[in-house]
Amino acid sequence: MKDAAQFRWASKYPELGTGPISVEPCVSPAYFESEREKVFKRTWLKVGRVEEIPNAGDYKVKRIAVAGTSVIMIRTKEGAVRAFHNVCSHRGNTVVTETGEETFGSSRAAVLTCRFHGWVYDAQGALISVPEEERFYSCFVKADNGLTPIHVDVWEGFIFINLAPRPEQNLKDYLGGYGDHFAGFPYGALDYCFTYYTYLDCNWKIAHDAFAEAYHVPTIHAGSFPNAFTTGLQNVELYGPHRTTAICLTLGAAATPVATLANKRARGSLVAKAGSNMLPPTINPDRREDFAFELSVTFPNFLLHVAEGIWFTHQFWPISHNKTLWEGKYYLAAPKTYSERWALEHAQVLQRNAWLEDTATMEATQSAMESGTKHYIHLQDEEILIRHGYHILDRYMAAE
Repeated sequence: MKDAAQFRWASKYPELGTGPISVEPCVSPAYFESEREKVFKRTWLKVGRVEEIPNAGDYKVKRIAVAGTSVIMIRTKEGAVRAFHNVCSHRGNTVVTETGEETFGSSRAAVLTCRFHGWVYDAQGALISVPEEERFYSCFVKADNGLTPIHVDVWEGFIFINLAPRPEQNLKDYLGGYGDHFAGFPYGALDYCFTYYTYLDCNWKIAHDAFAEAYHVPTIHAGSFPNAFTTGLQNVELYGPHRTTAICLTLGAAATPVATLANKRARGSLVAKAGSNMLPPTINPDRREDFAFELSVTFPNFLLHVAEGIWFTHQFWPISHNKTLWEGKYYLAAPKTYSERWALEHAQVLQRNAWLEDTATMEATQSAMESGTKHYIHLQDEEILIRHGYHILDRYMAAE
């Protein structure tokens, strides 16, 4: 008989159950089509940071493939952030021509002009100029043909949108206790950013789940972070559809000589011990000596990690039932000397290698699941965040 003490998270959250999880959500095209409507077109999605569009007229366009649209975020002259579908009211052309998954630009007049026929919209989305307007028939009313707005809000500098015509909750209520837990960290002050992205031939949840536990660390990360982290989670908390946990260090693990030197020059590595001066009291509340970072998930597809002097994100954008866009960003304090820059570059190379190790498992998992050989996956107690994720997904998929 197994000791119930081994199952501390199942004991804390019995409503999540302990049974196997069906692989259908990861391999079924029909399930994916339902996810589009019931999850990604109804929930709040993180799409940017306010630092990306700091001035009036600055804009960012982001493709949201899973929803079949692209979104314009623009800073108004009053300083607010507005969001619109990137579709002209004339003949349906994109207003801003996209150059990739994300496109940036700026307009001193805080206007957007469609390159097809020159229709002009202001930052409030209003149509303000139509070339040869007198040639349109009387049924055309300029005031009724602005850009199609999207619900947008900002939390701690993160820009979120909701594609539903009428969101079920505002962003504050949607984040709930999660928003309180992560408030107060100096995200904007740590703005030296390393950015990565790639396309993976796997379902978004397979990619997501690979980052949502520490059970894999001794095997997958034996090369980049040998014996650096413990496999057990600490301080697991569930906030409605969202979740968070602490990842901890193996105290006494020896760093390489180069890493030891780099850690003395600048705070850039998750493996190096650090204090808690930047952390709000909700993160590492017991001020554990072995605390490395907080790993959290904002449902459905945004992972936020916070440590002393470091924060980083993963986001998994579905493209099809077996293709995903992964975006990773790693934020630090900007270096002030060449030696500090070298230290940060060294830390980031290690972090990049770890992310490569993580992504190396995902496509093989997808192809194995699609073989039809296995119909279920089995989760142990320390994979509680993954179990919670499927529990919440089931709830959304069952909703009318």
